[in-house]
Amino acid sequence: MFHRLLSVVRRQRTGRGWQNWSSSGRSGASAAEAHSVALPAQAQVVICGGGIMGTSVAYHLSKMGWKDIVLLEQGRLAAGSTRFCAGILSTARHLSIEQKMADYSNKLYQQLEQETGIQTGYIRTGSIFLAQTQDRLISLKRINSRLNVIGIPSEIISPKKVAELHPLLNVHDLVGAMHVPEDAVVSSADVALALASAASQNGVQIYDRTSVLHVMVKKGQVTGVETDKGQIECQYFVNCAGQWAYELGLSNEEPVSIPLHACEHFYLLTRPLETPLQSNTPTIVDADGRIYIRNWQGGILSGGFEKNPKPIFTEGKNQLEIQNLQEDWDHFEPLLSSLLRRMPELDTLEIMKLVNCPETFTPDMRCILGESPLVQGYFVLAGMNSAGISFGGGAGRYLAEWMVHGYPSENIWELDLKRFGALQSSRTFLRHRVMEVMPLLYDLKVPRWDFQTGRQLRTSPLYDRLDAQGARWMEKHGFERPKYFVPPDKDLLALEQSKTFYKPDWFDIVESEVKCCKEAVCVIDMSSFTKFEITSTGDQALEVLQYLFSNDLDVPVGHIVHTGMLNEGGGYENDCSIARLSKRSFFMISPTDQQVHCWAWLKKHMPEDSNLLLEDVTWKYTALNLIGPRAVDVLSELSYAPMTPDHFPSLFCKEMSVGYANGIRVMSMTHTGEPGFMLYIPIEGMDFMGRDALLQQKQNGVYKRLTMFILDDHDTDLDLWPWWGEPIYRNGQYAGKTTSSAYSYTLERHVCLGFVHNFSEDTGEEQVVTADFINRGEYEIDIAGHRFQAKAKLYPVTSLFTHKRRKDDVELSDLHGK
Repeated sequence: MFHRLLSVVRRQRTGRGWQNWSSSGRSGASAAEAHSVALPAQAQVVICGGGIMGTSVAYHLSKMGWKDIVLLEQGRLAAGSTRFCAGILSTARHLSIEQKMADYSNKLYQQLEQETGIQTGYIRTGSIFLAQTQDRLISLKRINSRLNVIGIPSEIISPKKVAELHPLLNVHDLVGAMHVPEDAVVSSADVALALASAASQNGVQIYDRTSVLHVMVKKGQVTGVETDKGQIECQYFVNCAGQWAYELGLSNEEPVSIPLHACEHFYLLTRPLETPLQSNTPTIVDADGRIYIRNWQGGILSGGFEKNPKPIFTEGKNQLEIQNLQEDWDHFEPLLSSLLRRMPELDTLEIMKLVNCPETFTPDMRCILGESPLVQGYFVLAGMNSAGISFGGGAGRYLAEWMVHGYPSENIWELDLKRFGALQSSRTFLRHRVMEVMPLLYDLKVPRWDFQTGRQLRTSPLYDRLDAQGARWMEKHGFERPKYFVPPDKDLLALEQSKTFYKPDWFDIVESEVKCCKEAVCVIDMSSFTKFEITSTGDQALEVLQYLFSNDLDVPVGHIVHTGMLNEGGGYENDCSIARLSKRSFFMISPTDQQVHCWAWLKKHMPEDSNLLLEDVTWKYTALNLIGPRAVDVLSELSYAPMTPDHFPSLFCKEMSVGYANGIRVMSMTHTGEPGFMLYIPIEGMDFMGRDALLQQKQNGVYKRLTMFILDDHDTDLDLWPWWGEPIYRNGQYAGKTTSSAYSYTLERHVCLGFVHNFSEDTGEEQVVTADFINRGEYEIDIAGHRFQAKAKLYPVTSLFTHKRRKDDVELSDLHGK
């Protein structure tokens, strides 16, 4: 049936674009034939959704050797959001993983026509990203640096160069731009058809006009799907249902939460210009003007992301195929005005149509990819935030790798479905959040910005008290956490509106708080941290945890172990601290955003044993972190018990009374890096998940090492700040990217963390990274195109300051003695 549909499409194609799918001549035949074709009784994989995502997953699974695959589409192939997609393929993304997905998609689509014989409309046009302000230009410079180090050509250009590349543009208000010459445009529906054709040739069975009603689940595992034409038994199910993915997830026998919501998205199509635009005319992204512009059949296709988006379908699914929604010229008028300011010659150009189509958005502007934490074998790829064609090829590949090999070839945690919790999935939350997300796609995003909608989902019992004291809040996994406290003499409004890539306005505030922590005593509310209790009636808890965690947990009651859960490849799935409360009871503390992931990983690998209990107790405790040189004095006074290291050693846990409260679980550890570090070594012969891989790494070496960098020639007040994602250069050669950065008030310098690689100068292949390799290099950190010298450190730089403090103490005691 798929081949018949494809042949009809080939015959009826007269041009390229969404309108080619408006033909209704084949609808009756397609529906009639769909009813006459019986579905297979079973398959290894069932994919729901015949758009760019579903066809990409099918294509890549079949390329990796899986053949027993069924793809189901409720309407016609590529007749959903894919049909209306503007077809702009852009690699200029903020996240490294998104850049890699888009780069792979670009290369894949370029060769699809040769592979399948189906024209995909691929034209390499290049993209020009305009900057009307210096801050926007800095943002582009940061992206430009990241693109260059992964081999994507790009450059910062002048307004004059912009005018040369696209003569119709008004450039008088520009301060610069970024040119990405290998970006492209495609016909999205034709790309989906080409992927489907290749998948079908590799054995994938494709059925349109077939709706998935729900997914059947038994004991937390996918067992099959129920469709309007019967059941299919299967081991894996992939939800690529686009804007309907949310409803489909909730329809399962065991619901799967997929937080996304649709908004109306507008773009216009014009007649060809008097002198038609060339097919390779660069695509324009004017984020400050909130618009994009591409060539379309000699005319213009232009849309954007307005400040006041219109959410739709909050009440649920209401149509099989996406039709052009109602025009709203009043709503589109600000974008049209922006377009005419940028291209004044379009003033007399005839507009063919204002397209209004649904686009799905997620709560954090990142797509959703991965396996459900509750149902094994249930995978999701949806929520593209209007970047479906850019991400489609790469995202489909990574999901297929995950299914076939157990892990994708890249770290996709930033896109993993398990980054969301249940509270981030209500319809009301999603409706409100996407109204903020859609305009944010083009807003200038400086480091440390926070969402404003959907806040206070989870708060500590101390929230009101801290808020009254001037706390400013950030959100992590739906949990409100204080960032800093605004002194009475500070302008709160100015702080809230401050946006910069340089030294932030809160710098002095945080400096005073750090000074207080280091010289006196402070309390930090860390209630958001994930907390689990694992108990058993026998030794089951210890046996399971010994296998799942890399360090020895068979320690005396009351002791704490810093450890982590590794995967079969020896990589970290999670880092945590575990306290042994009793012989058969353990208390686990993990990062806030690891709550869903940790739970899923533990449940996946724990045996079904009625004598073994895993309980999420995150909400049952308020966690206060007491730090500073006077912390021992404060706790001793409140508990009437000596708290010195001799009486309460490091990494020790004990229940005791503090003030009027009983049963307080007190642990001699912090989550701030103070007062020091411990190294734990597994007992020889003890087996745990990932041990063999670690031993192999120990023998063969590792191919990247986490390294600390201290910026030498960086002016905190005048220079751009490092935040994350800055390229690292070793001896002038690219060696990795920073993963995080912060200012050290102790060192009085910026400190960056990042993984250093050893790329062969001849082949570019990764080689073993040794400590000697790290120590012998000279390093630079690239901040938006400017390189700053940096010193590399493999270990914490505490000994120097410990020595200095001791010296100061001696001098002070000598002074008092005199």
